Amino acid sequence: MIPIRDDNPTTITPIVTVTLIAVNVVVFLYQLSLGADGEAFVAVFGAVPLALFGGDTFSPIPPLLTLLTAMFLHGGVMHLGGNMLYLWIFGNNIEDSMGHGRFLVFYLLCGVAAAYAHAVTAPDSTVPMIGASGAISGVLGAYLLLFPRARVLTWIPLGVFSRLEYIPAAWLLGFWIVLQFLSGTMSLGRSGGGVAWFAHVGGFVAGLALIQLFIRRKSRSGRPSSRSFS
Repeated sequence: MIPIRDDNPTTITPIVTVTLIAVNVVVFLYQLSLGADGEAFVAVFGAVPLALFGGDTFSPIPPLLTLLTAMFLHGGVMHLGGNMLYLWIFGNNIEDSMGHGRFLVFYLLCGVAAAYAHAVTAPDSTVPMIGASGAISGVLGAYLLLFPRARVLTWIPLGVFSRLEYIPAAWLLGFWIVLQFLSGTMSLGRSGGGVAWFAHVGGFVAGLALIQLFIRRKSRSGRPSSRSFS
């Protein structure tokens, strides 16, 4: 299932959400411009689990710094596009509920939590973890708590057929996190790269845990609106 937009309007311009999307796109274009050197770039600025736990990986930058830099690297157009689509649809409402500064701190903290969640499941891995999906998973966790009844227009592929349906956010995001957890459980013990499923789970849990610390007291309720935004 692929979300297209939600029907949850905002009251502020989502400056941070738009800026994060722009930075991710610019960094990805820079990666592409490096050609064959792009892999070396990822190796330096991706978050390596072994390095995060003190292992010697001969990294030229402090491992803790890679917790931030890794959030802005992506492995391909589909990886980038999928992440930015989710950030655009769900990020503006969370930014609206927190304010610009709080949202940025919340986003980064969820990304850090996601990286460590992945690292705990593969502490000896030397494969760099990259992508914004861990931080965005935190946004999804917050959205689930704040706006469970908001409707999300979703593309549902059904073999050779497909359809568009409005689905409550609670159903869509609940299905999404269960899928991440099951996929992560089945991938435990496998070596090499691939999807860092538990980064998604860790970011989502961080979003659930942190939302009440960052939300503004006079934030709107989670009632869906008849107006369509995002």
